[in-house]
Amino acid sequence: MTPSATHVVVIPSFNTGDLLLDTVRRARAEWSPVWIVIDGSTDGSARRLATQAANDPGVRVLALPENRGKGAAIHHALGLAAAEGYTHVLTMDADGQHPPSKIREFMDRSSAAPQALIAGVPVFGAEAPALRVRGRRISNAWVRLETLGAGAADSLFGFRIYPIAPLLALMDRTRWMRRFDFDPEAAVRLSWAGVPTVNLPAPVRYLSAAEGGVSHFRYGRDNTLLTLMHIRLMLEWLVRWPMLVARRFLRTGS
Repeated sequence: MTPSATHVVVIPSFNTGDLLLDTVRRARAEWSPVWIVIDGSTDGSARRLATQAANDPGVRVLALPENRGKGAAIHHALGLAAAEGYTHVLTMDADGQHPPSKIREFMDRSSAAPQALIAGVPVFGAEAPALRVRGRRISNAWVRLETLGAGAADSLFGFRIYPIAPLLALMDRTRWMRRFDFDPEAAVRLSWAGVPTVNLPAPVRYLSAAEGGVSHFRYGRDNTLLTLMHIRLMLEWLVRWPMLVARRFLRTGS
């Protein structure tokens, strides 16, 4: 497979175990290059992937010395990707929830609309926990308001393709967007920056503990983080909304 000179797959991982190896294998079958950011894992992931990376130039392992959070891991990869001339990153989770089979379709849409955020919209199976499915509706409703409906249809789904330059510029200007708040805040701020969004459906799998499923979501901690994030965004929105309304009007009228 000829490596892409513009688009790179980035998989942040923290103690995902064997699921990471399977995710990398499946992603690598669809695309090159694939970068894995080991975010301070203590499960031996970096060592186990080193062998694969040594034998496959399409795989690169980036190891952070301590856990910094999903957004920080992606920020680290963004800086390296930009320095090497890449223009877009496709982010996906390491835990087997996101569909590697959709990588090529998303990459094709990104190539056709390089200025856009290509955002996955999860199609849940029957095994998806009802609490997680219903709970995300709250964040989605806030993001629809904050972007006046112009942003990602699902604020928390991390299977996306980001144009590197505008996202990196946004992240370099703030200390936020470094943990679980990364996906929704990135969607909102890119929309505010005038980056259009293309929403595409993508199936999502929730693996049981028996299947090796891993989740680092903490209901109280992470929902508190999201609540504080939306408070910050809404305070900014109160200043921005006239510009956002004018932009929507101009787009609708054009």
